[in-house]
Amino acid sequence: MKLSQSFTKTTKTTPADEVSRSAKFLLRAGYIYKEMAGVYDYLPLGMRTLDKIIQIIREEMNSIGGEELRMTSLQPKAVWEASGRWDDDVMDVWFKTKLNAGGELGLAPTHEEPLTRLMKSYISSYKDLPRYVYQFQTKFRNELRAKSGIMRTREFMMKDLYSFSTDREQHLDFYERCAQTYLKIFDRLGIGDSTFRTFASGGSFSKFSDEFQTLCDAGEDIIYLDREKKIAVNEEVYNDETLKQLGLEADKLEKCKAAEVGNIFTLGYKYTDALDLCYNDEDGKRQKVFMGSYGIGPSRVMGVIAEKLSDDKGLVWPEEIAPYKYYLVGIGETGEQKAAELYAKSPENIIWDDRKTARTGEKFADADLMGIPYRVVVSEKTLADDKVEIKNRRTGETKLLTLNEFISKLS
Repeated sequence: MKLSQSFTKTTKTTPADEVSRSAKFLLRAGYIYKEMAGVYDYLPLGMRTLDKIIQIIREEMNSIGGEELRMTSLQPKAVWEASGRWDDDVMDVWFKTKLNAGGELGLAPTHEEPLTRLMKSYISSYKDLPRYVYQFQTKFRNELRAKSGIMRTREFMMKDLYSFSTDREQHLDFYERCAQTYLKIFDRLGIGDSTFRTFASGGSFSKFSDEFQTLCDAGEDIIYLDREKKIAVNEEVYNDETLKQLGLEADKLEKCKAAEVGNIFTLGYKYTDALDLCYNDEDGKRQKVFMGSYGIGPSRVMGVIAEKLSDDKGLVWPEEIAPYKYYLVGIGETGEQKAAELYAKSPENIIWDDRKTARTGEKFADADLMGIPYRVVVSEKTLADDKVEIKNRRTGETKLLTLNEFISKLS
């Protein structure tokens, strides 16, 4: 990426109604563009970051047997009426529209019903189970109050996986594997040390569900955390009975604000009952399929990471999800010439700030604002020793590498 050729620009201003630090920095650094409250475009830098988050989640879902598909956002009324969730009194976040030819459609806020109906074409025997199907898909929810930039929006990217099992025992085996895989995902995303498995309400399906909560002052949840055991309890289920069941002691728990970055639920037979998804067991007896659901919002996670890891200068991306690894600045004619040579060796890893109209200080400030992991400076001074200067965005550490050492890192 050559900044001189990019249509985006950094800015010092943000919309007056944006209050979260993450939203302000993402807007100022040119990662997102605000269409309206709760609705954002992802610009080139933002899209690259979001895509890297998605790829990490994809790799881990595939590792536990997930099969990826992509379903439609437009949803027919009938399949949701079957479960009772078309009614706005039951689920009040629907965006609905009418067809010119007659009939109503909805923009899917989730996909339990349509996927259960779809699987009726592919599950008929115990030999067809278990199955784990997931997608990355845009969801639409008519939130009463969208807030905190991309941390809570009306249009957002979701990874939703659904498990189809023969019974509760088979389901729980996958449920636990998925819980451990979620922790691995958050490690890879750079927030593993502050993200905790959190027991929350299971609703009508089970005693508990599991949330994955990241400690964050801008979060909307209150959790009670046992740092030693690395588990937490959501305030909604915090009571003596819950603590006893989980083997937790109240005086060892820390009350914290947190942002939910993922969740997993036992669904049981709710949707397979409603849509009659069955299989024949080994004795030929007809049985209902047992379901679970497993969600992570990549766009929400991106907002939480931006909120959690930023500092007073701007964003601070972990290497695995940063849009580029290096922010390259050439100083002086000799430095610019060498920067051009280095950029040509690995344009996929480098933002080259080749702007003629920007001063060196402005380039350094933009490098910090964008949160690129390493700022690389090439100048007549560094080249006198056949070296480049590299600054770590997270630690602030600066060191010199020989050109050959840096070129080796690029490859």
